[in-house]
Amino acid sequence: QLTLAESGGGLAQPGGSLRLSCTASGTLDYYAVGWFRQAPGKEREAMGCISSYGGTTYYTDSVKGRFAISRDTAKNTVYLQMNSLKPEDTAVYYCAALTYRCTEVPRGENVVDFWGQGTQVTVSS
Repeated sequence: QLTLAESGGGLAQPGGSLRLSCTASGTLDYYAVGWFRQAPGKEREAMGCISSYGGTTYYTDSVKGRFAISRDTAKNTVYLQMNSLKPEDTAVYYCAALTYRCTEVPRGENVVDFWGQGTQVTVSS
């Protein structure tokens, strides 16, 4: 069993930055990890993923060039660096341990083995 906990959410101004962390209790090394978000009134969507050991990353077009996923295996933590934030980035952000090797952006939630509880990100002036 793996427990994931996100942190680092909060209020940011448009054009600003935030870094989210996803820390695991239990070994995260063997899992690819995805980041998802759910905006008010919308379905949860995948933003990207990072392979186990951090060799490759994939991003959806809406965040490509602005967001970056990385991982620190020594800290059992995966990060989501968010730059050039926009009001439409406002959402609850979730990390997830994936059932596959992150060869593309996650398609649907059936590729998730474990979810974090989510952290709120609000982008507003």
